[in-house]
Amino acid sequence: MEERYARHYALDGFGKEAQQKLASANVLLVGCGGLGCPAAIYLVSNGIGKLTIVDPDVVSISNLHRQVLFNEGDVANPKVEVAGTRLREMNSQVQITAIRDFVEVANVRDLVRSHDVVIDASDNFRTRYLLNDACVLEGRALVYGAVDGFEGQVSIFNVPNEGGSRGPNYRDLFPDPPKPGTVQNCAEGGVM
Repeated sequence: MEERYARHYALDGFGKEAQQKLASANVLLVGCGGLGCPAAIYLVSNGIGKLTIVDPDVVSISNLHRQVLFNEGDVANPKVEVAGTRLREMNSQVQITAIRDFVEVANVRDLVRSHDVVIDASDNFRTRYLLNDACVLEGRALVYGAVDGFEGQVSIFNVPNEGGSRGPNYRDLFPDPPKPGTVQNCAEGGVM
């Protein structure tokens, strides 16, 4: 493992202690699409300890231009299963759990509670608000990402502050979900 992370150790202010913290982290990644694929690749390549990926979808041909873990032979296969296999090949030291399911009211708090950090790479507002609310209730940071056409957004919400309080959450910025039909999805509006 020394050689694998040698470039990390060479970073001023990082070193072996920081790599060990990374190796002990447990991350929940919701969504294995255009944002989730590269996030998973970098987390696993850099030595995250445990990664749980949740996505109910299968690979489609229209995913291949942006969902970099998949190829033509993966079409119609569950995204989390294909991603889990590829990611394990990248770094066998990372414990990867693949869950082919929706994030719902019934499972969201258990999912969030059992992880250190949550990454929202989902593609719908229902999931986004569920994850935010569960992160607030469970005291977890939420890394949020979204893509719309040629643009993207990223932010970190509910970050712990000194003294135990937490920073703003997604609802502080967007209190209510948009009304149905007011925001186009990738199939309607396109994405790159």
